[in-house]
Amino acid sequence: MNARDTLPWRRFLCRACGLIYDEELGDEDSGLAPGTRFEDIPDDWECPLCGVTKADFEPCEAIVSGDFAGAPETGSSAPNDVGVVIIGGGIAGWTAAEAVRALDRDVAITLVTACKGDRFHKPEISVAFSRGLTPGDMIRDSASVAARRLGVRILPETFVVGISSRLHRLRTTRGTLRYTKLVFAQGARPALPASLPAHLCWRVNDFAGWEGLHARLEGGTRHVAVIGAGMIGVELTEDFLGAGHAVTLIDQNREPLTGLVPPFVAQRLRYEFETLGCCFYGSTRVARIEQLPDGRKRIVTGSGESLTVDEVVAATGLKTDPRLAQGAGLAFDNGVVVDPRTMQTSDADIYAIGDCISIDGAPCRFIEPIARQAVALAHHIMGHAHAGYEHGTPVVRLKTRAFPIVVHGLPCADGVWRETKSSGRRIVAEQWRGTVRVAHLTAGRPNASGKGV
Repeated sequence: MNARDTLPWRRFLCRACGLIYDEELGDEDSGLAPGTRFEDIPDDWECPLCGVTKADFEPCEAIVSGDFAGAPETGSSAPNDVGVVIIGGGIAGWTAAEAVRALDRDVAITLVTACKGDRFHKPEISVAFSRGLTPGDMIRDSASVAARRLGVRILPETFVVGISSRLHRLRTTRGTLRYTKLVFAQGARPALPASLPAHLCWRVNDFAGWEGLHARLEGGTRHVAVIGAGMIGVELTEDFLGAGHAVTLIDQNREPLTGLVPPFVAQRLRYEFETLGCCFYGSTRVARIEQLPDGRKRIVTGSGESLTVDEVVAATGLKTDPRLAQGAGLAFDNGVVVDPRTMQTSDADIYAIGDCISIDGAPCRFIEPIARQAVALAHHIMGHAHAGYEHGTPVVRLKTRAFPIVVHGLPCADGVWRETKSSGRRIVAEQWRGTVRVAHLTAGRPNASGKGV
């Protein structure tokens, strides 16, 4: 027997999209049988979700496994149990619950979520249509199964309407809860300008929004307008095109991905998308959207042009709702302000994690850091020593197969981009601020020899 066979199973985290490769489970869809050790994975294997290679994975601390057979049924415990209460049933909320449970098998954990709380991998939302995934395919664990496995009491479809940090209480639409420690994992919500009425625009930042849009697009070809050509808008555009839909991409900037990539990369991306059939409207402001009698929508631009489409998807950025945090007296600056090592807020008994937080005034809206944030948060909550979360800029990987883009570092408005070592359809560039390199970018695909094609 190989000595390696006696080692515990390990997990590895994709730094680009947050997907976790579990050695015990393997990845049969991409040819890796259960039990495949990470060292045995070919170097050219790609993340099945975002396409980065094995080199972009790093060891991930196992959080918790096993079944808590004595876990309460959904919502069955008394509503005033004291323990850890988590607000939010997305990736951040469930990961925080896992991390706390890994350190204490007995502490009471209650998860309160406005949605159903079913577990799914959020980055799949922007590739699901082209892969033919259904809502059933997306769900990895139902809320009740996940709750039983972790020994967590879950209150689904329950809204938190107020927090008293002095009394350690939450007011919810199901009554009042007491907490010893509270975790904000409420995420961020789409930021809709006044010209985009919520009832006429799909937002797919959560599963319910994606499921509703899926129902509308299923079974035929539709014309979809995507408003906003940032990361999410660009990924969704390619996903809709891959599923056979007609897509118009609209942005107030001249090119897509303004602020993240240099103009010469944005122009190449636009060309690749137009080759796929996308119609791009740059330097275009949406003045209003109108509902037509036949159910379609008319988009009217600031210059008076009009466009009729079947569905409108808004990808105009995210914002953290400040109401609960500010009502609890927490410091708020583009998100709930946290200690970057412990995830503790300005209140000693309240923590925050994921899309809703800000560090040094900047939102932290990446999937990859959540697992590490959760481990640091859980150790601090339970009073265990830990080195703490170390914040850094994650790799930004655009899940755009037509023209993949990977950005290391954080591009800045006053930086200067320089194209280096580019060849054919492969672009390599660096951004400099004075004598300091602040970002590095690769775009396109190399051929088998590693050279541009």
